[in-house]
Amino acid sequence: MPVKTKIFDQIDQAISTLSTDNISEERKEILQPLADYIQSKTDAQEPIRINFICTHNSRRSHLSQVWAQTMAFYFNIKNVQCYSGGTESTALFPMVAETLKNTGFQIETISEGKNPIYSIKYADNEPAVIGFSKKLDDAFNPKSEFAAVMTCSQADGGCPFIAGAEKRIPITFEDPKAFDNTPQQAEKYQERSFQIATELMYIFAQIKS
Repeated sequence: MPVKTKIFDQIDQAISTLSTDNISEERKEILQPLADYIQSKTDAQEPIRINFICTHNSRRSHLSQVWAQTMAFYFNIKNVQCYSGGTESTALFPMVAETLKNTGFQIETISEGKNPIYSIKYADNEPAVIGFSKKLDDAFNPKSEFAAVMTCSQADGGCPFIAGAEKRIPITFEDPKAFDNTPQQAEKYQERSFQIATELMYIFAQIKS
């Protein structure tokens, strides 16, 4: 019998501690359009492409991309490809990589420099998520047939139209950047990461394949 690829144990344990019970009804209404999009694509047996967009593509959009790809695998939802982009390109903030590493993701730096490129793995035999800052229309990202998920209010307000997107869905999160260079930095990044993970778990748990 072939061994089924399993999510890394530490990530599996982290997911088992998450609870969707505290997601408010108001927040669930915000999350529902993405669940509906994924379900409609699943029903049609079409590829599910999701591009998480934030102004600088440095924090929230990366956390969302990584957790969405992980939750798709966790709930065995096929043909999901997750991306991220910004209205401008900066760099994946190091604390994001550190936070994911502390949760059990295997992270390697593929290239150094002002905009480092990271390999982010959640399971041995699954492709790594390639993490680096890029504009939303970068060649690395899909050009059509995708959902654009706006993860910050600035990008949501500043990008009323996303070229090629079938659906534009605002799901905004508070920026952990507010706690940079404070004693609470690590705690607040972890808190935001787990909020994003919990809400994406709520979305993917609904999908019937």
